[in-house]
Amino acid sequence: MHPEWWHWIVGGILLVLAELLIPSFFIVWFGLGALFVGLLALAVDLSLTAQLATWTLASLTMVVLWFRIFKQSFIKTRAGTADGDVIGEIGLLVSPVAPFQRGKVRFQRPLLGSEEWVCMAETAIAAGERVKVVAVEGSFLKISKT
Repeated sequence: MHPEWWHWIVGGILLVLAELLIPSFFIVWFGLGALFVGLLALAVDLSLTAQLATWTLASLTMVVLWFRIFKQSFIKTRAGTADGDVIGEIGLLVSPVAPFQRGKVRFQRPLLGSEEWVCMAETAIAAGERVKVVAVEGSFLKISKT
């Protein structure tokens, strides 16, 4: 059996739609590879071997490009890291902190899954000051002036 160009297009669309049902963000590359082969087979007559080889190479190339180039440029969070990895991080105080009263601190990159944290300090610190994380105590951060 020699697949027609539209077989590849339909298969590619089904694989891309399967990505919606199975959110692994991996099937989509094989679907896009199939769409590429379908468009190429529409323009040029390819043998079954050439179609399968093109689909394999196109799919693997897209997977490699995703993991090597594009995924690295995404902003990385520190979600799931240990509390000790957060100590020493620098943030900007959004609301002022009085001794042993709560305020808010914002970080440039999310720490433990959030950009903004409730914080406490032993001394008064005005809003807009740069602060450093000293400890993680439950659901808030203990901070000090940098």
